[in-house]
Amino acid sequence: MRILHLSDTHLERTDAPNRHGFNATDSLRLMLAELRHQRGVDAIVVSGDLANDGAVEAYTAVRELVGGFARRMGGVPVFYTTGNHDEREAFGKVLGSGHLAADGTDRVVSAVFPVEFACAAVSDMGGYRFITLDSLVPGKVYGELSRAQLDWLEEELRTPAEHGTVLAFHHPPISLDTPTQRAFGLRNPGELADAIRGSDVRVVLTGHFHVQLFGFLEATPVWVTPGVVNRIDLTTAYGTERAVRGASASLVELGGETGPMFHTFHARDPRAHETVYQLDQEQVRSVLERHAPKG
Repeated sequence: MRILHLSDTHLERTDAPNRHGFNATDSLRLMLAELRHQRGVDAIVVSGDLANDGAVEAYTAVRELVGGFARRMGGVPVFYTTGNHDEREAFGKVLGSGHLAADGTDRVVSAVFPVEFACAAVSDMGGYRFITLDSLVPGKVYGELSRAQLDWLEEELRTPAEHGTVLAFHHPPISLDTPTQRAFGLRNPGELADAIRGSDVRVVLTGHFHVQLFGFLEATPVWVTPGVVNRIDLTTAYGTERAVRGASASLVELGGETGPMFHTFHARDPRAHETVYQLDQEQVRSVLERHAPKG
């Protein structure tokens, strides 16, 4: 199973530069163009923050651009998840369950999902089960998986898939020792670990941090793919944050004696590494005071 994993496209309402003077749609177009030579791709996962402000027009653009790419790759399915910048109603209006065939039709046509996690879904592909979860907490930067959603996940996992399960959502259940990652990742990784312990989950795919990061949730591999819109430069002083130009995506290979394996692609942007925005320690503290969870 070869999966192209993208995240954090952050498309705007219109094909225009964002508040930092950067065009997110151009970044996605460039990344997809760079990936056009890949062969043997079985699926595409886009793990959240599809839109920057939850606009229907942004989801429509993502569906057209990524869907068109999926058709050119031989008609592979695309699995989308929500992120903290997304809006559930607009997501569902354009992307349905989030599990789309290459022609844009919904692959999950008969499932019924509880209202509180309508952007969670399950479908099968090549003997693998793909489950997308909804870690969005409206109005918050951090993420959380509801108890009802975790109960649903446990029930789905009671029956193993032929080759195992791919689990995808936005907020990583792991983090480096940085203030923003610790504050803005998944708030209940232990509950997720309980839900998937002893199951056939082969890999957890996430985004959100705009860096490439690998670790384990107990015995389960977790991959954080860097962002398409930009990436975070961790060479800056502790407690500061710098975002730089440079679209990235990942290849995830499952199965075989050495899987899972992960590879990161970086688009050949002539302006790569230029600063998109930079926050000093005081500005980061201000962000944390406004948006970090209390208690």
